[in-house]
Amino acid sequence: QVQLVESGGGLVQAGDSLRLSCAASGRTFSSSSMGWFRQAPGKEREFVAAATWNGGNTAYADSVKGRFTISRDNAQNAVYLQMNGLKPEDTAVYYCAAAVVNAIAPMASFYHYWGQGTQVTVSS
Repeated sequence: QVQLVESGGGLVQAGDSLRLSCAASGRTFSSSSMGWFRQAPGKEREFVAAATWNGGNTAYADSVKGRFTISRDNAQNAVYLQMNGLKPEDTAVYYCAAAVVNAIAPMASFYHYWGQGTQVTVSS
């Protein structure tokens, strides 16, 4: 059974940093892309960042460019999201996602596996 488990969320103040982690089990994603999405209350799930199998190609939502960094550790079958300069509008549940191909796409429907999410709350 494939599982993606996120961790690292929490309550922080504006300007602070957080590092989200996503550990995969049940299959290896070393040849697939992985990414992060988020969903705020009352809003649709939105793309945050994604990386190809070795992190060589990455993509970011405009709203997080320059502040967030996605990275991979295939030895650990994990993906991370370093979030700096957090803003109240970054408050959301953050989800880890994994595809079955090595390509990047901002659509949630592209990703086959999902974690349960971790809450990030940024106070002003």
